[in-house]
Amino acid sequence: MPLETVRSAGLSGASGTLTALVAADGSATHPYLSRLTSGVVPLRDLGDLAHQICLLHARHPDLFEQAAAQSRQPAAAEWLAESVRAFAAERAYLVRIVAAAGPMPSTPGQAASEAAVTAQRHALDMLAQSDRNGCADGTAIALALDWPGIRSVLDLLAGRLGIDPPASQLPPAFETATMIDALAGTLSVERAMVFGAQQMLAQHRGLIDLLEARASARSDH
Repeated sequence: MPLETVRSAGLSGASGTLTALVAADGSATHPYLSRLTSGVVPLRDLGDLAHQICLLHARHPDLFEQAAAQSRQPAAAEWLAESVRAFAAERAYLVRIVAAAGPMPSTPGQAASEAAVTAQRHALDMLAQSDRNGCADGTAIALALDWPGIRSVLDLLAGRLGIDPPASQLPPAFETATMIDALAGTLSVERAMVFGAQQMLAQHRGLIDLLEARASARSDH
């Protein structure tokens, strides 16, 4: 969703812009993710999501750590530090789920899938380490705002595996919104934030497209 489209919808401020982007293009709006959280779905499909998310995000340094090292925005420093601590706990939770879920489900075209996730990981690395002022911040913000949609599937899987989901410690939405508006002091920074956010959301949606294709390939065999 272009910045001009969001503004024409009457949303105010940079926080309204980024919130609208996630509402329109975030993981929670993807039809396949909606199917995973409604009704009874095969455990292997839920497990596959956990495995692929683990490949994308359960690594060190993670996206928040990279953005914290790259950001030139003093207004984001405390928020990023809080997010780094919180996402370390999310990574540990994700690794625990993957261990309990067992091996990645056997799927035709595994090599192509691995290559696709590797490319997505590289794209996120580039965004989180971008020299464009505001891009790394926008990338991290989009991950924080989009994570609850992914977390809902992880929590569903955790419940089926007998794991009690811990509460997420990522900054609450109102705190994130306050920080976003403090960051967007100039149009160039706001545009860079929006660009980073758009690209991060696109990588998540691409991953969910891949998950859907993998589930379809398994059901055909």
